[in-house]
Amino acid sequence: MDTKTAKRKEKEAREILRLEKAQARPRGPGYLFYLLLIISVVYIADEVASQIGTQMQSVLAQAIFAPVYGTENAVARMSAWGALTYLGMGAAFLFKPLADRYGRKPFLVINTLGMGLGLLFISVATNIPVYLLGALTIALFIPHDMQTVYIFECTPAKHRAKTYFIIKAIATLGMMLIPVLRGAFMGSDITRWRLVFVVPTIIAIGAAMFSLIFARETDAFIARRLEFLRSSDEERAREKTSKNVEQAQGGFIPAIKFSLANRQMRWLIIGSGLLSFGMLMTMYYETTMTYGFAQRFLEQGMALEQAKASAAPYVTQALYLFPVGSAALQLVQGFMADKWGRKLTVAIMSVCCVAAFVLFFVGVRQGWSPWLVGLLCGGAIGGYWAAGDISGAVMCAESTPTNLRSSVLAVRIFISGLFTGACMGAGILLVNTFGDAYAGIISVVFAVPGTIAGIVLLMAKARETKGVVLETVTGKE
Repeated sequence: MDTKTAKRKEKEAREILRLEKAQARPRGPGYLFYLLLIISVVYIADEVASQIGTQMQSVLAQAIFAPVYGTENAVARMSAWGALTYLGMGAAFLFKPLADRYGRKPFLVINTLGMGLGLLFISVATNIPVYLLGALTIALFIPHDMQTVYIFECTPAKHRAKTYFIIKAIATLGMMLIPVLRGAFMGSDITRWRLVFVVPTIIAIGAAMFSLIFARETDAFIARRLEFLRSSDEERAREKTSKNVEQAQGGFIPAIKFSLANRQMRWLIIGSGLLSFGMLMTMYYETTMTYGFAQRFLEQGMALEQAKASAAPYVTQALYLFPVGSAALQLVQGFMADKWGRKLTVAIMSVCCVAAFVLFFVGVRQGWSPWLVGLLCGGAIGGYWAAGDISGAVMCAESTPTNLRSSVLAVRIFISGLFTGACMGAGILLVNTFGDAYAGIISVVFAVPGTIAGIVLLMAKARETKGVVLETVTGKE
């Protein structure tokens, strides 16, 4: 045995000992409850970090981009510069698969802490480069969704979708923190926007610390990792020479090979990629609200900047019911998915998404009540994320072996991101061409046909995964 092999075996022996101790530690009767409580707080931090930039979009654009590019095109230029955040997302896909090698917990902590750091950068930004640093940092840590992997691997199969979407709904309701902070700290004085970012920063950092102290590694990861570490060199060599990607211990390349070779994963990725055309809805709904509510002030002869400031309290009012509409759909879909199946639920949520967004777009332009506008907008975005979560997260996780699960989820986001990038690139180009006021109609033009195409493809090609036991998934089904 050469020195390199001896060192590897010694290192693996220490890892086996550590994992066996972790596996042997008894789980108290309340462990799952407080683990899910921690995960819920992490999820709230994730949702707030994901949405606060959008729900403060016109305010951030006015404060940071308007002095350089003017009020009428501030959001458009902000979106164009925001395309740089794809660099962060791209880097995220490179190290997300490491969770299949080193475990879920380290990345649960790191990702949550990173979100807090990104929020902190934005809160102190006085120019475009510092703002972009914060947005790039958030983009680097948002895509991982390690809290989702924890839920999938720690809950019984028959309750998996319900548990996931109950926690998702709680996290969505947590987004109500954003309009609460807008109302408490900002009101119509948009110069006080920085204070809105301070509380979410503290929550994210606190959630990371709680995860570090109280969360434990998932049993599914420990069992699968021990199985690999206890295998002989001969067994590993046979697996490697047979090119059996289902046995790979994580990694981006094995995950890509598996995703392309496995029929189920191919159609899930393509279908969820088409659904991701709806991403434009999630980018511009606050700007669509702002211009809709500002219309009445523009008709009174106000300048655009003053009209947008006067519309801010109406936008805040609408955003109070945004989480309610969003959480309602995300809550019921968990029960629907466990009772009626994943595929039918994707179809129902997608139809709700399209219908609610069209009504929201019409309502905000026709001067409907901010409460109703916010409820419809939340329902549209909630339906979009619900359909995407079931097809792109739940069904993908239930179609992938444990040793590749985190890596494949990263690949799914990466490939779907190519669809999203093409759609968003075209959308950003159009918004920059026609101006911020056209963001809403441009979102409708892309989201509706893309969502319908995604529904048809998933219903026709994907296999139902309801009731799958994750530990038994081999990737050969």
